[in-house]
Amino acid sequence: MSEITQTLLSVSVRAKIDHWMKRYPAEQKRSAVMAALHFTQEENSGWLSDELLAAVADYLEMPKIAVYEVATFYTMYNLKPVGRHVIEVCTSISCMLCGCDKIVDQLQKKLKIDFDETTADGKFTLRRVECLASCTTAPMFQIGKKYYESLTPEKVNTILDELE
Repeated sequence: MSEITQTLLSVSVRAKIDHWMKRYPAEQKRSAVMAALHFTQEENSGWLSDELLAAVADYLEMPKIAVYEVATFYTMYNLKPVGRHVIEVCTSISCMLCGCDKIVDQLQKKLKIDFDETTADGKFTLRRVECLASCTTAPMFQIGKKYYESLTPEKVNTILDELE
């Protein structure tokens, strides 16, 4: 492991990655790449820089391009800074049929941003996602790990106003 990797990946993150790697045979430690990216992103205000991707690759002894492929394939990884609250709006068919367009309109109006943008104060990032598996309570969105379901434009205002 390089000195740069030691600097970029905190002792805490490396310990979490090491713990996760124990689930796999030693020669398959690259299998921990998703967890390693998650831990690294969590400690870096919700996003992964090129330097952090390289540090994860170095730590797991795998090509940087392989780490980059994982980070760009899954929508849970952010390759640019995001707001403190990432709002992921489900726009799949169930939510669409139940009025997610009204929820999207309200979010965009209140936050004055479009999808894949962050408010000027760095508080919110708005993202469109496919199916969050809450079809019976559509329309819905997720902020962090919390689901907000059976949304109305009024509920959206209340939720946003209550967030720090």
